[in-house]
Amino acid sequence: MNSSPALTPEQYNICFLKGTEPPGSGKWLNNHESGMYMCVNCGQELFSSNTKFDSQTGWPSFWDPAAKANITTQDDIQFGMHCLEVLCSKCGAHLGHVFNDGPKPTGQRYCINSLALDFHVSKIST
Repeated sequence: MNSSPALTPEQYNICFLKGTEPPGSGKWLNNHESGMYMCVNCGQELFSSNTKFDSQTGWPSFWDPAAKANITTQDDIQFGMHCLEVLCSKCGAHLGHVFNDGPKPTGQRYCINSLALDFHVSKIST
């Protein structure tokens, strides 16, 4: 794991100690701008705003990553339940979890901590 010295203690807790921010508290939960969500640690592109949806869970949710190669998943057994943890493939930062209860076309819900993300607004050419 390669962590950036610029991470806040809260971001480090999420990304490298595998914490979870409280539901409804995330900076990007209600963001409706067009753009790209990036890894807060290394800047890798993770999720497009085009795949973001309101899952009513309290965390930003996406139905597909920007590129499958930019994330990895691994089994996570916490609190007696099995989940798939989502990680940045470049730096190994913990992002959140993926569930099979999302909308079409993928049926997946990538439930991601805002503290693990940065956001870059799309530049629209005129």
